[in-house]
Amino acid sequence: MLVSDQTAAVEAPLIGRARWATLQFGGIRPIFGVMARADVSEPTIHARNGGTAPDGPPAVDPRDALRWGERHQDRWLERWIRSTEDLARLQYSHRMLDAVIDEIDGRQIRVGNQWLIDCASCNYLGLDLDEEIIGAVPEYLSKWGTHPSWSRLLGSPVLYEEIEAKLTHLLGCEDSLLLPTITHIHMSVIPVLAGGGTVFLDSRAHKTIYDGCALAHGRGAAIQRFAHESLDHLEGLLRDRAWRRPGMICIDGVNSMTGNAPDLAAFAALARKYDAILYVDDAHGFGVIGERSPDEACGYGVRGNSIVRHVAESYENIVLVGGFSKAYSSLLAFIACPTPLKQVLKTAAPPYLYSGPSPVASLATVLEGLRVNDVRGDELRAKLHRLTGRVLERMRELGIATPNQSGFPIIEIPLAEADRIDEVGNLLFDRGIYVTMAVYPLVPREEVGFRLQLTSAHTDEQIEHLCTVLGEVAERFKLRPASADDRN
Repeated sequence: MLVSDQTAAVEAPLIGRARWATLQFGGIRPIFGVMARADVSEPTIHARNGGTAPDGPPAVDPRDALRWGERHQDRWLERWIRSTEDLARLQYSHRMLDAVIDEIDGRQIRVGNQWLIDCASCNYLGLDLDEEIIGAVPEYLSKWGTHPSWSRLLGSPVLYEEIEAKLTHLLGCEDSLLLPTITHIHMSVIPVLAGGGTVFLDSRAHKTIYDGCALAHGRGAAIQRFAHESLDHLEGLLRDRAWRRPGMICIDGVNSMTGNAPDLAAFAALARKYDAILYVDDAHGFGVIGERSPDEACGYGVRGNSIVRHVAESYENIVLVGGFSKAYSSLLAFIACPTPLKQVLKTAAPPYLYSGPSPVASLATVLEGLRVNDVRGDELRAKLHRLTGRVLERMRELGIATPNQSGFPIIEIPLAEADRIDEVGNLLFDRGIYVTMAVYPLVPREEVGFRLQLTSAHTDEQIEHLCTVLGEVAERFKLRPASADDRN
């Protein structure tokens, strides 16, 4: 029996079919050379060049490096190189892309000789710096060594079973399965769930979901894209009886750029109405938002048990994917799913069969992080909520637009003049602020800007310095203005 047939047998009541569609690359321009990196510290340049010379890499034509003359049929590769022209240019010319971090001190980092406040970290709860967690790791290493090299199919340390049991209880789901990364899960689980049916893909879904769908398409699934978070567009596609079953709907939970969450209850209702699986990647919500409670200290809810519980939904027709690499600062990811599907994935998902497991230190920090979450997680989330609120308040004072309407700790700041992204980044770097550069093609050209991620490990003084620098950016550069409603 084929993998897709096994899945269909297990999940037949939940999944569905559709017409063929294609994933297409947009219009793009060629890149002809790689620029030498400028204005970085000698340690950074040396690290980039393998410690050889301080002048940066020589300019090369990537088509020569890829032996272009022998690869005439690799049109996808040519399209990809053209589409990443802006990113490749900034990679070698800007200090906040592909940087070598020489040292950390709390939520500060050192790049060469420059110390910066790290506003690019996704360690939302600050557990990467938690002394209690760090101090617990050596005992695990003493007992298990640094890394069990079995694939999970051959054997798993009991730590996995302990984490899955605690995680399943926290999420309130039927069962859960741990794999090393969310990317592993998307690339292995989406093709299994899709089989020869149809995937309905949000047009702004994370790139790793897109890649998993592309792999499913190569194995026979049809892909139909719907406008970002458009329930009407999605239902129009689902209402057409021609789509091939089984079916699944792929969306993000808390969006990694805007910080907003979809109307999950409405998406779940559509999935149940049309007998499809709703596949949700909540990498940035897990650990931050959770179930609502009369005793909650802030609007994030309590327990950090993800978007499904935050909106008081059940797991009927929902497969939730999340990871510990954000809020829990550990190399591990999970899929929350029915037990029969978990058993199928143990023989159908290549990472379970063939990949090495997460290091023992990561398993240890997950277990200890779950324990800390039970004891003081809500306290950490309350501080994170307060710090995020301060930055959003400052943006309203300055009249700066952001798509963030949720108050979650991801704040995107688009520029009105995208071509000045280099200058904006340089000002931020010089003033000691390290951010995530939102450049094309990571975001559409009209959304080029930078993203702030806040954590409970930031201090009030660091947040106030950030607010001061935002004022300097707003004074010197043209940012997108907030609407009248957003200012109030």
